[in-house]
Amino acid sequence: MIQQIGIITGVDAEAAALFPGQSKDAEPLHGFLVRQVQFAGKNIAITCSGIGKVNAAMAAMMLAEHYNVQMLLVVGTAGKLSDIDGDCFQITEAVQGDYGASRHDHFAHYSAGAWPIGEEHIEPFRAMATPDIGLPKVRIITGDCFVESSDHGRRLHQALGGDIIDMETAAVAQAAARMNLPWAAIKATTDNADGSSSGDFQSNLKRGAKRAAEAAERMISLIGG
Repeated sequence: MIQQIGIITGVDAEAAALFPGQSKDAEPLHGFLVRQVQFAGKNIAITCSGIGKVNAAMAAMMLAEHYNVQMLLVVGTAGKLSDIDGDCFQITEAVQGDYGASRHDHFAHYSAGAWPIGEEHIEPFRAMATPDIGLPKVRIITGDCFVESSDHGRRLHQALGGDIIDMETAAVAQAAARMNLPWAAIKATTDNADGSSSGDFQSNLKRGAKRAAEAAERMISLIGG
């Protein structure tokens, strides 16, 4: 039975939207602040990792090692790469969009951690089966680049089949795979990964963070053994 859950967000507003008013005190650990709450019979450790794949993977390791979490959950915001309906999504698969080989005519994508030579091949990280909370289910692309180009976003969508993009999820998924831990993710979209992304992200961050947090709380309340 899952009773210990670790939640990772990329920015503070996403973490603050989770379980507002509960356990405001946070303890520092290895440069992270961790807030612990109890909800639906589960102990939950929440941390804002900071933006990017290295930060997210480090946070995943920290939560596993020091809080003995039984699953990792990424919650927050993302950019939209396709015209899929909806503004909040349940993640089923994650791939890294900036791992591979830069070749003379294109960027060759490979599974994260694989030898980036030879025939291209992507094996996504697959999320754990979680209760259906009525959200569209998508593959997410993760990279250390905030996308402000519709051309780049379109290329990633066509190459990797992801409908949304962020900077943390696939890194947490990779760390979870190394630690043999299940993972899941909920992401609300703030922008369309285009020339307006920077302003749209700032304008829609709090709304998106709240939307994702509420969905995550519904999911957690239904997760059993």
